Amino acid sequence: MNRRRFLKASALTGVSALAAPYVLRADASRTYRTALIGSGWWGKNILKEAMASGRCKVVALSDVDGHALEVAADQVNDLSGATPKRYRDYRDLLATEQPDIVIIATPDHWHALNTIDAVRAGAHVFVEKPTGHTVNESRGMLRAARETGRVIQVGLHRRIGPHHVSGMQFLKSGAVGEVGMVRLFAQGGGGVEKPGLNEEPPAHLDWDLWCGPAPKRPFNKRLHPGGWRNFLDYANGTLGDWGAHWLDQVLWWNGGELPKRVFCAGGRPIRGASVLTPREQTSDAPDHQVATYEFEKFTCIWEHRQFGDNTNEKHRVGAYFYGTKGVLHIGWRDGWTFYPSGDGTKGQHEESRLQEPDGHNIKLLWDDFLEAIDQRRAPVAGIEQAHRSNILPLLGMISWRVGRSIQWDGTREQIVGDPDAAKLLSRPYRAPWTYPAV
Repeated sequence: MNRRRFLKASALTGVSALAAPYVLRADASRTYRTALIGSGWWGKNILKEAMASGRCKVVALSDVDGHALEVAADQVNDLSGATPKRYRDYRDLLATEQPDIVIIATPDHWHALNTIDAVRAGAHVFVEKPTGHTVNESRGMLRAARETGRVIQVGLHRRIGPHHVSGMQFLKSGAVGEVGMVRLFAQGGGGVEKPGLNEEPPAHLDWDLWCGPAPKRPFNKRLHPGGWRNFLDYANGTLGDWGAHWLDQVLWWNGGELPKRVFCAGGRPIRGASVLTPREQTSDAPDHQVATYEFEKFTCIWEHRQFGDNTNEKHRVGAYFYGTKGVLHIGWRDGWTFYPSGDGTKGQHEESRLQEPDGHNIKLLWDDFLEAIDQRRAPVAGIEQAHRSNILPLLGMISWRVGRSIQWDGTREQIVGDPDAAKLLSRPYRAPWTYPAV
């Protein structure tokens, strides 16, 4: 995001903050010393909401990319007149600045360590989803939150988006009837992926620290900036990205009940076989996946593809809840729509109400985060709920990796009867990093 767009978006946010009384704060007088870890595009989107609230003083930024750090610092200075301190290593930031709030917008493989270190340093945390790269990383974050008593809000902004809230109320009212199946989906364009040449990391980037606890691949511009979501050493592809949002909608609806069995299949028939050599590499995430989650009273199916983009398709992302009285679609920019079964009941539709230019509701989630800190209550997308929801895409990835269904004990959070699959609940860390305590 360039400086002009950042400033324009921030100005619009400041106006909406005065016009939309979504949240009543318990204590509007306290100012929180705030720091950002991961100073790229999305981290700055969250940071601008913190600044627009009028209750956050940005004291420090951290990023392993010196260019990103410099741009973010300039933008903060333009908006506030303050000059935040800059750190390459987030641990130095936490030790020196001791912030009240930390925003974490690093790649997925860093979320657990960043969050755990921040709450143990005394900060409340707003961390982007997913909660962890592996199930037990997420469990480690939950443990740290419980032990420290710090508030952790996770970036599952669809839990507070107005049309998601009203659509969920409609669903829970019984208007759809008894739901026997849920279908979640996302589509996007793409084609054959040709390998990109590896390079020496640029001088402004600490590549070893970027990789951190994950395997250290050769540097490639397809990885940084921006492409890391499709590299499985650092994220979990589309299922780990979009799936985290929409599987969370299912657990929001069913009260947090977890599935008893998971099966996932997919591959790279369009993008082609993944490549990793000293000379060149491609991404390695599947270009499509179908995951089936078997719950006690319904079946949930996730599907995505990164090819065959149909621009004429009415609903291109979201969730279908199939009930005895009709079908409810909860989408993104298309709001929600109820299609009755044909018994004379009228259909219903509600348009989306989104925060532009990015089409999300980060302002509402940030306001709720501050209120949760003020009132010492759980936030709407707190770590307790987010941990359970983020388990689901990670279990799908485990099933895909081992090539068979897995049985899940949601009470003990264990894979039953499959030791090889159970090993994938964690993964080895690269020295000197230490895997979180569960």
